[in-house]
Amino acid sequence: MAPELYLQRDQPPGVPPLHLTGERTLPDVPEENYWFRRHLVVYEWIARRVQGRRVVDLACGEGYGSAVLGRVAAAVVGVDANPEAHEHARLKYTGEGVSFERDMIERWTGAVDCVVFLQTIEHVQDPDAVMRRLADLAGPGGAVYVSTPNVLTLAPRGADRSGNPWHVREYRPEEFRALCERHFSEVELLGLFHARKLRLHQLAIERLGWDAVHARLGLTRAFYQRFGPAISTRDFALRGGSLDRALDLLAVLRA
Repeated sequence: MAPELYLQRDQPPGVPPLHLTGERTLPDVPEENYWFRRHLVVYEWIARRVQGRRVVDLACGEGYGSAVLGRVAAAVVGVDANPEAHEHARLKYTGEGVSFERDMIERWTGAVDCVVFLQTIEHVQDPDAVMRRLADLAGPGGAVYVSTPNVLTLAPRGADRSGNPWHVREYRPEEFRALCERHFSEVELLGLFHARKLRLHQLAIERLGWDAVHARLGLTRAFYQRFGPAISTRDFALRGGSLDRALDLLAVLRA
């Protein structure tokens, strides 16, 4: 893939586009649309539950999730330590009630009653220390939302972990629940699954050998050039129950 395909397209005037690094997902990159929508659907689900609350979005990256939360929350602060991501978010997302600060998770302080920390716990060296920090920030009666990939579907079948070089620790559902329960008295664990056309695509691969078919017919590139950008948040679903086949895990936590 040519390098320019990893660069965000059509950014507002004066907003420097970001490059994909593999460490964070980005909007406005057609080839990244599956991963972007997979992250976005969780932000949208949380947004329906934070109306009127004061929210901090830790490790907010490009800032799109903070902007989604800001549509309904009383106030949202997006926090990220990366200077390029912070500058991009500050310039791009200027809606009322949304602000961005460049800081470390361990150092940031503010008056909030809701903490959002998505797809980042797998990157940290001391997850217990981070969980304690999240509980302290939310305070009594506050809510904390933490998500992470499910290693059972992220890693190759039978492997203990994926090959992602930025991940320090990847979690099975029971491992993630145990981490959460060490620091929160109320733990609800949900899983993100394929739905609609992504579910049909998954079934076609698993039962009909679709990967081999499109490769044999020489349709791979043409098919995914159309299929990938057409994926929407409606092609994912969050639910409880058995989580072994979940793509990502989302914990809803209260101290």
